[in-house]
Amino acid sequence: MSNQNIAKEIVHLVGGEQNISSLVHCATRLRFNLKDNKLADKENLKKLSGILGVVESGGQFQIVIGSHVSEVYKEISKTTNTDASEKSPNEKKGNIGALIFEVISRSFSPLLGALAGAGMLKALLTILTMTGILSAESGTYFILSAAGNAVFYFLPIFLGITISTKFGANPYVGGAIGAALLEPNFTSLVNNSGDVSHFLGIPVVLMDYSSSVFPIFIAISIYAVLDRFLKKIIHKDIQMFLVPMLSLVIIVPLTVIAFGPFGVTLGNLIGQGIGFLASQSGTLTGAIMGGAFTFLTLLGLHWGLTPIVLANLAGDGDPLLAMASAAIFAQIGVSFGVLLKTKDKNLKTLAGSMLLPGALSGVTEPIIYGLVLRYKRTLPYIAVSGAVGGAIVGLVGAKAISFSFPSFLGIPAFSPMGLYTIAILISFACATILIVVLGYEDKQKNVEANKTESEQQSLKQEVILSPLTGVIKLLADVEDEAFATEAMGKGISIEPTVGKAVSPVNGVVTTVFRTGHAIGITSDKGAELLIHIGINTVKLKGKYFSPVVKEGDRVIQGDLLVNFDIEKIKEAGYLVTTPIIITNSSSYTDVIDTNKETVQEKDDLLTLII
Repeated sequence: MSNQNIAKEIVHLVGGEQNISSLVHCATRLRFNLKDNKLADKENLKKLSGILGVVESGGQFQIVIGSHVSEVYKEISKTTNTDASEKSPNEKKGNIGALIFEVISRSFSPLLGALAGAGMLKALLTILTMTGILSAESGTYFILSAAGNAVFYFLPIFLGITISTKFGANPYVGGAIGAALLEPNFTSLVNNSGDVSHFLGIPVVLMDYSSSVFPIFIAISIYAVLDRFLKKIIHKDIQMFLVPMLSLVIIVPLTVIAFGPFGVTLGNLIGQGIGFLASQSGTLTGAIMGGAFTFLTLLGLHWGLTPIVLANLAGDGDPLLAMASAAIFAQIGVSFGVLLKTKDKNLKTLAGSMLLPGALSGVTEPIIYGLVLRYKRTLPYIAVSGAVGGAIVGLVGAKAISFSFPSFLGIPAFSPMGLYTIAILISFACATILIVVLGYEDKQKNVEANKTESEQQSLKQEVILSPLTGVIKLLADVEDEAFATEAMGKGISIEPTVGKAVSPVNGVVTTVFRTGHAIGITSDKGAELLIHIGINTVKLKGKYFSPVVKEGDRVIQGDLLVNFDIEKIKEAGYLVTTPIIITNSSSYTDVIDTNKETVQEKDDLLTLII
């Protein structure tokens, strides 16, 4: 299915544009704030081609897409108003924990690419200098180092922009507040952290705010409240210059007097707390972190650790990211184990396609939602393998020395590199071996696999009848790329001559699009069918379609599903060519089309071979 079609279906299934308060995306997920989560069709979203999973967490409705999430986000943005700062008066406020995770997620999401790219560049420079290919004293090194360090050094500016955007305040004033903490006249006052200067006679404890996280979060949170207050009391004709000026005059001094030192102290205390736990029992801390991180990712809460990681990196390194790496490599190991173990060509292809992005970039959510949740037996394998690797990381005291998504290419971002590599390879190997030795399929699936030969024979094929009367047309000739390329599944199409569609199978109606132009049915034998009447007929918004069934209805072959007016649809400028798609065709070894040129309703149309 094309990104455009995925975007349209997502908007429809989350309850329409009117149910969307705001939308942002991170590395792999669309993160919706919906006015009413109950209006979203979670089950049909999960079944939609191109979606790996659906999660409700932290007050958000999250749809896992994969590495091309930004393309789907762009398509949604073209046709809907998805302003990330928009707030609906009806929008429910979550608890304080959910709000904090939401703010962190939305603040860091736009920066992930820059942070990951800069982290990988710093890792590459480490390799080049260690191998002697590049001198750490050369101009080339300093220029590339500047490119790698900039986003981290100026992090308060970037966060000032993204946090302000999240709160609906002026993002450039937010950026200016962050920039003030790094301005040369101010930084020249700081000889040593903890030195004291004065502002209007008030003592100011001077701090180094480069790469800091917590001070700017506190400052911009207060600025957002102040911005709304000033706009209420200042006449709109002078707001353009007076609100920013007063915001800077008030917030910057407050930040260096109070918010900044408090934020730095808070970050240091958290770092010291983690360091204390690691010093008391690095093995236990690492085991907990490595075992639990996958479950944090499932809930979409893993980005809540990012401020802590970055704050630690501004010091002498971060143990959390190193410990969490064990879980990432355990997930990669599961994908590799399935690739080795399975004899199913489709599953082997799927595992291989998910293995490479995880191994090279550290983006493993496709593995989690495409394999792990599909074969839930692998979850304890990952937990155990992650705990083992994390325990070793904690035991040897490995730390991240620059920000990088854990992957094979990101290994130089951790120190000591050799011991860290051993730890994550053990985690990877444990998961792989557990899959190969113990298998990945659930017990129930193994029971199904051990059915008698006669039972299996009865499942060898399923015949799908024609839901329409009309002329057969090859799917490749349909004037819609999503159908013609079989992106949605294999099948056939019909040019109907009678304006009614009947059920081609005995089964249950799983989807009735509100426009009436498409119906999904799951047969008693497991075939998932989509009958899509016409091309782009969703734009008719239900005109000329009269469904007579609803979701959940039980149907038998020949039961009427929908009436439609062929001539009116054509007069409106739309084709009535109707694809009949087996959306789970990957579950079958072959889908055989009829050899007829025309069909009557209830004629044999497709044969599914298991």
